[in-house]
Amino acid sequence: MAETYNGYCVKCREKRDFSGQVEESNGRRMAKGSCPTCGTKMARILGKAASPVK
Repeated sequence: MAETYNGYCVKCREKRDFSGQVEESNGRRMAKGSCPTCGTKMARILGKAASPVK
């Protein structure tokens, strides 16, 4: 499921919208994708994953 996120491209030195997938590790979610202009890997930390309600 690819969604659009806004992140900073280090190579272009600009904020750009990129499409990526959400990966989860250590209770944190991160969107990973690539820059549509130059193809460099981009990432954005989304925050903690929602814990199940007890």
